Amino acid sequence: MVIPVEPRTFDLIALLARNIDRTVTKDEIFQTIWEGRVVSDAALSSQVRSARRALGDDGLNQSIIATVHGRGFRLRSNSEDARSSAQRPATGESLSLPQTETPRPTVAVLPCANLDEDGRGAILAQGLTEDLINALSKNRWLRVITRSPTFALSRATDDISEIARKLGADYLVTGSIRRAGSRVRTTMQATDTRTMRCIWSEGFDREMRDIFELQEEISGLVSSRIATELGIEEQKKAARVPHTNLGAWELYQLGSAEFYRFTPESNRRCQELMRQAIREDPAFADPHSRLAYAMILEMVYFEAPIDAARMDEAARLAEQGVALDDQDANTFFSLGRVRLARREYNLAIDALEHAITLNPCHALSHCGLGDSLAYEECFDEAFSQFDHAIELSPHDPFRWAFMSYRSLAHLFAGQFEDSALWARRASQVPNAHYWARAHLVSALGHLGGAEQASTDSNLLLKTRPGFSRDFAEERLFFVKKRNQLETFLEGLGRAGIP
Repeated sequence: MVIPVEPRTFDLIALLARNIDRTVTKDEIFQTIWEGRVVSDAALSSQVRSARRALGDDGLNQSIIATVHGRGFRLRSNSEDARSSAQRPATGESLSLPQTETPRPTVAVLPCANLDEDGRGAILAQGLTEDLINALSKNRWLRVITRSPTFALSRATDDISEIARKLGADYLVTGSIRRAGSRVRTTMQATDTRTMRCIWSEGFDREMRDIFELQEEISGLVSSRIATELGIEEQKKAARVPHTNLGAWELYQLGSAEFYRFTPESNRRCQELMRQAIREDPAFADPHSRLAYAMILEMVYFEAPIDAARMDEAARLAEQGVALDDQDANTFFSLGRVRLARREYNLAIDALEHAITLNPCHALSHCGLGDSLAYEECFDEAFSQFDHAIELSPHDPFRWAFMSYRSLAHLFAGQFEDSALWARRASQVPNAHYWARAHLVSALGHLGGAEQASTDSNLLLKTRPGFSRDFAEERLFFVKKRNQLETFLEGLGRAGIP
């Protein structure tokens, strides 16, 4: 059977085959496969994974390609030897225990170009590049290449495809800065190095002020928006992987794509894929956290029984995610949302505030914190968090919820016009859940617009037949205060919901 592989993967397999049962060091591989060029360990790991996949091996069993801890890799002579040598190190070598590392995309940030004729923007450009590397690295699912190799290669060549190849980067971030009087224009792009296709580009115009504040603001916005786009891109890539080659990373990405479709069926598929990812790599934190949140949303949005045992399981999964990676904002975000559903309001706020400390650019955590603060009736703080979430990630797959939760907060605050405004915006997002329409109907009921309320009530009942105030009261089990729930139900009644 002929198995197509990339040229560099073929060269690696051939090198190991020429040295069967001998450890080939990393230096030898770099010298032979990359001809001594500077590349990252991530590039080598990627090629080893591809070689194992082509040979029907994996990082857990290592029955064909063995990792020799601290030294390199070795092609075993046969699978029987592999099973025995997995039990004992070869003479003179310290063979690592079988282990797997979930692959993550690698990002390189090239130095921002200074387009000022007088060179005054050079310090700003360099500082922005470094701040952006720092901000992106807080997204724990990304591998971000450090400054030194990126800057060194950028000085050696202007060919970004060559830089990407040498660094082993899946994505490149490039940008430029121009100044005109007191104005600063920053333009940034993210490129998929496999196709050299620009997958995101945006410009930011700002008044020149404190240089550190300016760098922090722009790097935060760019980091969050790039993370959103790369997440979507990784989901698309996972969908193209043959099902026989799916690893924990691909399973997690496929499950995430299902998660963001916001249907009962897709939620259940998400949970199944996350459980598969956990079985594939029990040390991978992200599937634990995403599974925990999906289970909660199934109870909140998809009418699963509100079951204490399921709540407890979700809490254990969220806590396990934190235990596996306590530096990841996303694990604390999921923990915070699980705690809110369990009506542990203060603990929810604590977890979400910590998530933002870990990654100030994590839009989901700002949204979750805004929602949690609304139940405490800290409305001004809540609205500020919603504003920040939308600013950080205006095209987020979860953006309908940013707007819908904000609508609910305005409803609790008695600001019915603002509630209707944000609910209508939420309901227009393609993957919006029908609860966004329910928020709109309640707000319109309070505003007294009978005709419009009737129209949207009919749309709600068409989307979710049988929607009623009793149903809403049951499903809003996480609302803290009785007066908040009564405000919502009263609006529905005024709009004609039975």
